[in-house]
Formats: sequence, structure tokens, C-alpha cells
Amino acid sequence: MELKASMAGSVWKIVVSEGDQVEEDQDIVILESMKMEIPIPAEDDGTVKAIKVAEGDFVNEGDVIAVIE
Repeated sequence: MELKASMAGSVWKIVVSEGDQVEEDQDIVILESMKMEIPIPAEDDGTVKAIKVAEGDFVNEGDVIAVIE
């Protein structure tokens, strides 16, 4: 499953690593937009297979942030 950005912003912090087990609603990435921190949580339980962004990257709404299987 692809985890996508819910809004445009800069990647402020990546809080998991590839290979980590995550649970539904666990924060994966925190975006910064308009001086607000917006956590992007996992939509389901799984394993982080790939992280497609780096801290400091700018993402647009709908961009793939991570792949969780």
C-alpha cells in the first residue's frame, strides 16, 4: 500500500525506518506546512518497505511518501 501526502508541505521529520513494523495510525512522517506540523499516519498495520522522501523534501498532495506492505 502506498502512503500518500494528504497535503502539500515540507518533510519535517521521518519517524520510522525501512523494515520497521508499524501499526494503523502510527505516525510515519511529519510534514510542515504553513508553520503547522501535520503527522501522516499509517493507514493499516504492516512493514515499511520503502521510504520515498527525505527530510527537507517538498511534497505535493498525493505524492507517495512510503510503501507499506
